[in-house]
Amino acid sequence: MIRAGIIGATGYAGGELVRLLLGHKDVEIVWYGSRSYIDQKYADVYRNVFKLVEDVCKGDDLLKLSGEVDVIFTATPQGYLGSVLNEDILSRCKVIDLSADYRLKDVGVYEEWYKIEHKSPELIGEAVYGLCEINRESIKKARLIANPGCYTTCSILSVYPLLKEGLIDKDSIIIDAKSGVSGAGRGAKVANLYCEVNESMKAYGVTTHRHTPEIEEQLSYACDSKIKVLFTPHLAPMNRGILVTAYASLKENVNEEDVRAAYEKYYSDEYFIRILDKGVCPETRWVEGSNFYDVNAVTDKRTNRVIMMGALDNMVKGAAGQAVQNMNLLFGLKENEGLCITPVFP
Repeated sequence: MIRAGIIGATGYAGGELVRLLLGHKDVEIVWYGSRSYIDQKYADVYRNVFKLVEDVCKGDDLLKLSGEVDVIFTATPQGYLGSVLNEDILSRCKVIDLSADYRLKDVGVYEEWYKIEHKSPELIGEAVYGLCEINRESIKKARLIANPGCYTTCSILSVYPLLKEGLIDKDSIIIDAKSGVSGAGRGAKVANLYCEVNESMKAYGVTTHRHTPEIEEQLSYACDSKIKVLFTPHLAPMNRGILVTAYASLKENVNEEDVRAAYEKYYSDEYFIRILDKGVCPETRWVEGSNFYDVNAVTDKRTNRVIMMGALDNMVKGAAGQAVQNMNLLFGLKENEGLCITPVFP
């Protein structure tokens, strides 16, 4: 039995980790960490686990926790793990971080985009970017996993096959993305109040969103060349979900069959990636509550461009589900263990 601890267990991603791990036959949660609810019953914070979880919330003493568990999940704000993680902790247990602290290999880029000084840059090099479908073998050997962001997971998976196969112009990529409100976290913010969000959509973080360098870095690995993308996120009036519509110019003589073949080459054997039938567009409602990612693409002969579309649940495949998927790989379990969940509808 894998003993797991969660720091940030009372945030949205932490709560989703609890939900998934409670249904995992190989895991026991031994630590529900939360600065805001220390000594309060976890089930009083999230009533959906009433009679399922009797534990009280503990603090965020990572060093103490590392001696009690096999794996720590940190669902915490940017900067927390970077300020406390050290070799002593990593020598005791594995760490899966849901923040951005170890996603970017260039500490200068991290500090520029997140406006935070990184306190443990010496550990960045060994962190493995936990996008399972692309970095599976490296993940299996890691001690420290940088769990990808929700926008980035959807964006990268949508574009990766065509960029990897050299079917699109790397300098023409535009990514338009929509997210449910849960992506902004559980903290009280006026901009996320019901009356502020309902019956409205808006772009935000235009040219400045912090997932931009993460998308660019990972896609640069796909084509072995530095690239820049135009990424614009939008807030949609829904609880969960990410929908990406990405655009790029096709290389000369690339057709719809070539595009389809690229997705089949990289994703046909992936349990969590569902390549939709021709003409079917991804929808957030068909992946809600699951670790599935739906993808499809359409070529436009008139403009010689391709439209790449993807949908996932930002709380599951975009956060907690992917973290559990990473854990399964780290401990030699079936990759879909505890994650064979049918999407919820309606």
